[in-house]
Amino acid sequence: MDEATIQRLLDLSQLALSEEEKERLKSDLDAIIGFIEVMDAVPTEGVSALSHAVDLQHRLRPDVPDIEVDRDAFQAIAPQTEDGFYLVPKVLEQR
Repeated sequence: MDEATIQRLLDLSQLALSEEEKERLKSDLDAIIGFIEVMDAVPTEGVSALSHAVDLQHRLRPDVPDIEVDRDAFQAIAPQTEDGFYLVPKVLEQR
């Protein structure tokens, strides 16, 4: 990674770094790019994609409704409804 690329990245991100910090950033980015190149070299033909790196079992209960809501009863006591929806006052004004 050359100095012009580092400066372009700093300009785009609106950051200012000292020369020492730029050198450390260059070193870190070179290490990241090097690691990506190592990963690219790993043969992955025939390997199916995973949705998650670890096969996890969720401990949560299934998401199923456990009570029946009577919409008509709730909307009967609401100040305003229309076509099954609750009407509420505007909270934002246009300028």
